Amino acid sequence: MQSESTPTPEHILQTGLAFWASKTLLSAIEMELFTDLARHPGPLEQVQGRLGLHPRAARDFLDTLVALRFLERTDGIYRNTPAADLYLDKHKPSYLGGILEMANHRLYPFWGHLTEALRTGRPQNEIKDGGAGMFETLYADPARLKEFLKAMTGISNPANRAIAAKFPWSGYQTAVDVGTAQGDLITQVALANPHITGGGFDLAEVAPVFEEYVEANGVADRVRFLPGSFFTDPLPKADVLLMGHILHDWDLEQKKMLVGKAYEALPAGGALIVYEAIIDDDRRQNAFGLMMSLNMLIETPGGFDYTGADCQGWMREAGFRQTRVEHLVGPDSMVVGIK
Repeated sequence: MQSESTPTPEHILQTGLAFWASKTLLSAIEMELFTDLARHPGPLEQVQGRLGLHPRAARDFLDTLVALRFLERTDGIYRNTPAADLYLDKHKPSYLGGILEMANHRLYPFWGHLTEALRTGRPQNEIKDGGAGMFETLYADPARLKEFLKAMTGISNPANRAIAAKFPWSGYQTAVDVGTAQGDLITQVALANPHITGGGFDLAEVAPVFEEYVEANGVADRVRFLPGSFFTDPLPKADVLLMGHILHDWDLEQKKMLVGKAYEALPAGGALIVYEAIIDDDRRQNAFGLMMSLNMLIETPGGFDYTGADCQGWMREAGFRQTRVEHLVGPDSMVVGIK
């Protein structure tokens, strides 16, 4: 008889075979199953026909999604769970499947070479075979760039809303989002704080996507696009500078350079807000942040994720007089530095 303290293999097997569940979800998103079911819940034969599923695969596929709690089945009718309906229907503004589409198309095959990356320290994406890097590839194709920027909005929106609500914006007048992508962070700040004006700073190719987004959200009168490169140009001046999911793309020297540029651009009393899946200082709890750092190994020549203490140290080295770490939502936290 096994005692309650006897180890079991359940966790090992669930983790070792986690790619089964992951690829099932990613394939469902690729086929737009959740988008279709949002409008057409139905029995097996209907869903099978609408998605073009083979009869051998359809029932097991759909029932796997039921067991994984992405679908519900009542009296033989398949429909989305509330969470899947909210976040995986392409026609809803809350759709965050874009980042999962990118995971399916790019990250899933690249992560098959994680062992090689761990042994060589080299990226396993397009760079491996002599191609252009991720950002060069994306920015050269307007359609792919728009998809990527939309995906970044999907994964970032909850944290962006938290920053807009939690940071003491009443003490500041202007803000600029550095590496703004589609512009959701500065948009959420502006929506929640009507006195704030500012903009989004990014490469010129981003401008059409940014301008369309801020216009659609009704803040174009207070938020404008600022073209430039944070590697070659000074950062725009503002009371608050924001960097969301930016620093982890770059190596230590580049991280410190960007923090230093932010310090130079801010007025006395100004604030730098850095946020991403900040790793807990003891490096034991935030598994998502730690795996994101492995993703940076796969995707970039020198990028890595970091702890709150790491970022606070870079801020103090740059000259910031006060720093703090504050949890936002899920795996995301912000590190705030006051000049």
